[in-house]
Amino acid sequence: MFKKSVGLISIFFLFFPAAFYAQKAAIYPTNWWVGMQYHQIQLLIKSATSDAIATNQIQINYPGVQLLKVHPLENKTYVAIDIDITGATKPGIVPIVFWAGNSKQTIQWPLYNRRNGNGTQFAQGVNASDFIYLAMPDRFSNGDTTNDRIPGMRDQSLNRDSIYLRHGGDFQGIINHLDYLQNLGVTTLWLTPVIENDEPNRTEHGYAFTNHYIIDPRLGGETMYLKLSDALHKHGMKLIQDAVYNHVGSKNIFFLDPPMHDWFHQWPTFTQTSYKDQPLYDPYAAAIDKKITSDGWFTQKMPDLNQNNPYVANFLIQHAIWSVEKFGVDGWRIDTYIYNDLDFMNRCNAALEKEYPKITMFGETWVHGVSSQAYFVNNKIQIPFKSNLQGATDFQMLFDGILPAVNQPFGWTEGVNRLYSTLAKDFLYTNPMHNVIFLDNHDLSRFFSEVKEDVAKQKMGIAWLLTSRGIPQMYYGTEVLMKGFTNPDGWVRLDFPGGWKGDKKNAFTGEGLLTEEFAVQQYTRTLANFRKSSPALTTGKLMQYVPKDGVYVYFRYTSTQTIMCVMNTSEKVHKTDWNNYAQRTAGFTKGTDVTDGKTVRNNFEIAPKTLMVVELKQ
Repeated sequence: MFKKSVGLISIFFLFFPAAFYAQKAAIYPTNWWVGMQYHQIQLLIKSATSDAIATNQIQINYPGVQLLKVHPLENKTYVAIDIDITGATKPGIVPIVFWAGNSKQTIQWPLYNRRNGNGTQFAQGVNASDFIYLAMPDRFSNGDTTNDRIPGMRDQSLNRDSIYLRHGGDFQGIINHLDYLQNLGVTTLWLTPVIENDEPNRTEHGYAFTNHYIIDPRLGGETMYLKLSDALHKHGMKLIQDAVYNHVGSKNIFFLDPPMHDWFHQWPTFTQTSYKDQPLYDPYAAAIDKKITSDGWFTQKMPDLNQNNPYVANFLIQHAIWSVEKFGVDGWRIDTYIYNDLDFMNRCNAALEKEYPKITMFGETWVHGVSSQAYFVNNKIQIPFKSNLQGATDFQMLFDGILPAVNQPFGWTEGVNRLYSTLAKDFLYTNPMHNVIFLDNHDLSRFFSEVKEDVAKQKMGIAWLLTSRGIPQMYYGTEVLMKGFTNPDGWVRLDFPGGWKGDKKNAFTGEGLLTEEFAVQQYTRTLANFRKSSPALTTGKLMQYVPKDGVYVYFRYTSTQTIMCVMNTSEKVHKTDWNNYAQRTAGFTKGTDVTDGKTVRNNFEIAPKTLMVVELKQ
């Protein structure tokens, strides 16, 4: 973090704000599919009136759908029912009839055929052969000005001169520029949350959901999100959805009218999380410290969901599966992972993997120290709690890796030695290749600002990103030297140049870009597209050598390809003697500089503040 149903119901949801939802009976999830492994589900029903639902007068009369159990809830206008969609069930509209007071209410609940491919043509997962591009929809490109403001929604702001207000970017703007992303070498798009965020202000980031089952209409709504997903897949690209299990917005429909008093974590007075991860694994931790970490609210405006409540847990797990099936999602980025109930997360991860065996899940683990980060993912550590999370957003490779490597003077434990030492701790992970590496994101200062706007260091960072182990993720605009510090965070969430009509600078076409901006963009494009077809960089092993005099050498290699990476972080020219790396260079007599195509041989010179990427040749 800075962290639709169909028919009349979907039309109503699209045009009316959260304050109106309670006027119609509602059901969650809004639909399901036949032929799912997850076929026993729990429906949460909300009456259209303020009358209590009569739990002994609920009827479902549809072939193959069995009503298993009815659960009365504390708020009598809600009820939860367990149903089984048996193997013989056909698609259609399931009428669910119930009584609330003297009112007979009927919900027409759709059952669909599964998406084409039944999970074989989507939910493909994201791996080290991919290159993820992270974009904020509101700040990338405005392709449809008619949805900039939606009548009835609380936030009616629209002002590009403000770093906090909405700017109007949307799904259509992204669709318009998929060719740009593909030509840049991108294979996967990760968007900050796209779910309805009907808060009064600061809605540009999307991390405060107000209704899980509505895609934000200011981005184009469900129709355009489906169109984006389909367009990505037609381009041979993938889609990652940003999931938030830990909290919602203060105008969330269930916070305004909770089904149960413990739907959210309750405290005598407002209690914020300590943001400390240590109590979760500290063998000496006090129980209250652990509770504050997990159950404290992220902010005062973000109520903390109680995942120990079984109805909340079912709601969240089913929504995750619903999202993947509905929108053809390939990967799942999980926000504020460490603040969730970790046993719940294991359950949720397992449910997604059971339904979609290839899907990728990686969690935001903003902690300090490799062992701390490894605790939250699949690891080789002998500890009581074992996480099943596949990978992490690898903050350690940023904070203790590439940033000190390019910014600190070389020393026994400083400079590029910190990058080397951080990688050496990969033995803690079951598979470090599942970790997502990055230079910056929507919560961090821009890498270009962190390196004091040094173009050479920016290129070093990009070269490292595209050649190191793991799954590379680039934040939008890094390729054209976008800058900004997180004080406040709006400065790192500025508009992508060219995404709005009339922009003087257009990064999509190159018009108006400064010489160095265009050069870094082309540098990124060259390396990323080479990477696409490089077995060594996408599936190969990594071997690193102890850094000397500020020079760090590592190799990515397979039986068919060897890539030599030489990072010179010093202030002087360095000659690289291949004999020092004979285990990997033996048998090679020359190489090709991937970025400019020039031939190099043993003892080639490498300039200061440069990372050379050389494909070795016989």
